[in-house]
Amino acid sequence: MPQVGDRSLLAKLDTQPRVRDFLVRAYGQGRTSHAYLFLGALGAGKLDAAWALSQALLCEEGGCGVCDSCVRVARHTHPDVHYYAPGSAVGYLIDQIRELLEDVSLAPIRGKRKVYIVDRAEKLRESSANALLKTLEEPPASVTFILLGTSTDTILPTIVSRCQCVPFRMLSSDEATAAVERATGTSAEKCRMAVAVAGSPARAVEFLKSAERQEARRVMVRAIDALSAADDADILQSAKELMAAVKAPLAEVKSTQQAILEQNEDYLTRGALKQLEDRNKRELSARERSGIMEVLASARSLLRDVLLMCEGASAAMLNADVPEVVERLAARTDTAGVLRALDAVSSAEAHIARNVTPQLAVEVMLLDIRKALLCP
Repeated sequence: MPQVGDRSLLAKLDTQPRVRDFLVRAYGQGRTSHAYLFLGALGAGKLDAAWALSQALLCEEGGCGVCDSCVRVARHTHPDVHYYAPGSAVGYLIDQIRELLEDVSLAPIRGKRKVYIVDRAEKLRESSANALLKTLEEPPASVTFILLGTSTDTILPTIVSRCQCVPFRMLSSDEATAAVERATGTSAEKCRMAVAVAGSPARAVEFLKSAERQEARRVMVRAIDALSAADDADILQSAKELMAAVKAPLAEVKSTQQAILEQNEDYLTRGALKQLEDRNKRELSARERSGIMEVLASARSLLRDVLLMCEGASAAMLNADVPEVVERLAARTDTAGVLRALDAVSSAEAHIARNVTPQLAVEVMLLDIRKALLCP
């Protein structure tokens, strides 16, 4: 029976030991389900677990964590793992589901299996869900679906009934911070900041490995700190710099994707190459969106620290590396101003969810934060 290697993503799911042990046991016994529904709050690690299970399923060495396939999955560049997120603010588009169903019928590109990760399954509208039902119930033997959601109450019962539900417990901030600290050996202060920005322990670990993603966070901190002396032109320039910082980590991903295309173009059919190109576009789009949400989370965490200072609270500072910035901002404003600034961040998140151009959403957010913090 296949055994999961100690260096695999699945073996490292120490923040969700029950989920890890359940999936490891099912994999070792060759009894993995054709369709899973991972359920839990945001930040519980559902997406991390989905990538971890995908790595084990596609590994030809029994879930080793170090072979070429495992490395590709860990880097989110394996052509046989397909990640889907809602295509609009109101949910999945029927065209997305049609594309998925057409892809399911095609053979894997590199391995013997294919995995489809469907994030925010509660956004599957009835028309989209109905199109997916038959395939979910009887997918090809080489296909595994992993759906992610917050609760069975928010997902269509017909979808829930066709999946094996796996509950995830909510992690406390201290638990998440400790997990990142164990994985990286980095200080608790820096790990706490990374969790606040990246959203889950596994993504926080990757954030701390990426100089570009950390720089994007610093660009956001500098932009907010400079608002007191910024005119409108300065803010537009700050938004432009932020978007450039968000896109910086994508260069390596694009290079890897191009290399894979060049390696495969001689023996893949035109349809399979088109499938790979479409998958690459989705991956780049998902990564850019994730980067944008990280810089917005950076703004939120900074303003949270400012709010606590204005209130005289004693909670640990998330941005302990820039206490002088927090102090300057707190000295210029009051509690009501910070709350309005936090509303501006929430509005930016909502605008991006509705497919507003990210740079425009960031420009408006910075203008609103400047006004909220009583900057001239």
